[in-house]
Amino acid sequence: MLVDSHCHLDYPDFEDDLDGVVCRAQEAGIGHMLTICTQISKFDGVLAIAEKYDNVFCTVGIHPHHAAEEPEVTAERLIDLAGHPKVVGFGETGLDFHYELSPRDVQERNFRAHIAAAREAGLPVIVHTRDADDDMARVLTDEYAKGAFPGLMHCFSSGSELAEKAMGIGFSISFSGIVTFKKADEVRDVAKNVPMDRLLVETDAPYLAPMPNRGKRNEPAFTAFTAAQVAEIKGMEVDDFAKVTTENFFRLFKKAEIGAPQ
Repeated sequence: MLVDSHCHLDYPDFEDDLDGVVCRAQEAGIGHMLTICTQISKFDGVLAIAEKYDNVFCTVGIHPHHAAEEPEVTAERLIDLAGHPKVVGFGETGLDFHYELSPRDVQERNFRAHIAAAREAGLPVIVHTRDADDDMARVLTDEYAKGAFPGLMHCFSSGSELAEKAMGIGFSISFSGIVTFKKADEVRDVAKNVPMDRLLVETDAPYLAPMPNRGKRNEPAFTAFTAAQVAEIKGMEVDDFAKVTTENFFRLFKKAEIGAPQ
């Protein structure tokens, strides 16, 4: 069984089809899913989904796009919300200088609060980065100097230098459907060089559906297509790849308990 390590099951795209989405995921061999919080103001809805399904976990956090519109969060607040047994990590958080929907300084303060929570609670921080590699490397290096913290670079689409920097501080790397896109040679090169014990897969659903479903609404069942592509890059059988990446997920998200799909 595979794990979709990053999806957004609370988004309106799934509102009328959530049971079907979860069922199709199980039929496609996706044993567990991690639904990601992007706004603390909507955390209750994220948590309700994780509570409904035995094989769904969740996180708590603020996406950099929403850093300016949400109340500024503290590590203490994040840790308090993570007290629920279904909450297994912080984020997604990070830096996004492509759209710049929040000021850069606000994004960075938000990001550092999530890292502080990860350091104190020992739960991984899920990191989003786009067009911000230099600043991302700076913040990660600066924060690591204050003390180690677990983390995951999600939906990785940056270059090898940032991947090496992240892995150098103990992070894992997750690949989405982007790795199947025709022009994503650089991402495939990074995937080839990520050690198997640091590698996860995801959908980022409802976005970034992998080939052959590109352009459609993405959903956790499509994790299988991304896994098949990365397994091929690694020269592995898909079943072996699934076993290793699932073990990687539960080792990183140590609070998540392996349970049978509902």
